[in-house]
Amino acid sequence: MFEDQEYPIDLAIVKEAFSRDRFATHALGAVVEKVDADEVVCSVALDPVHFNAHGNVMGGAIFTLADFALAIACNVHETPTVSISNTINFLSGVKGTRLYAHARTNRSGRQVGFYTVTVNDDLGTDIAVMEAVCSRRPRTE
Repeated sequence: MFEDQEYPIDLAIVKEAFSRDRFATHALGAVVEKVDADEVVCSVALDPVHFNAHGNVMGGAIFTLADFALAIACNVHETPTVSISNTINFLSGVKGTRLYAHARTNRSGRQVGFYTVTVNDDLGTDIAVMEAVCSRRPRTE
């Protein structure tokens, strides 16, 4: 996806392409903030719907934001790619009102890619770290 574009990639084009990820963009409210060669950043403004019965942000909301940033990081300038293994460690409860997921490529191979996604809040609290292994899929055009 976007193989023919140089960095910086037009953020509007990335936002349009990934707006089809309706669970992340519509249900969660995730927004693409930044896409460059080193990092993808996505965010979500927290609303009451994101909280669980204990008053904490749902782990699923945090994971979805991390997964959305990962999806962009592993598909920009790559053949179609899907995650095949994700491990997330929750480090702290959310203190702020907005979450940020920062996806970085550890290694991008021809068939497999390795990524780290860190999630923090707008107060700088480290919330979670996700490690992911992703598989490149051949195009079926």
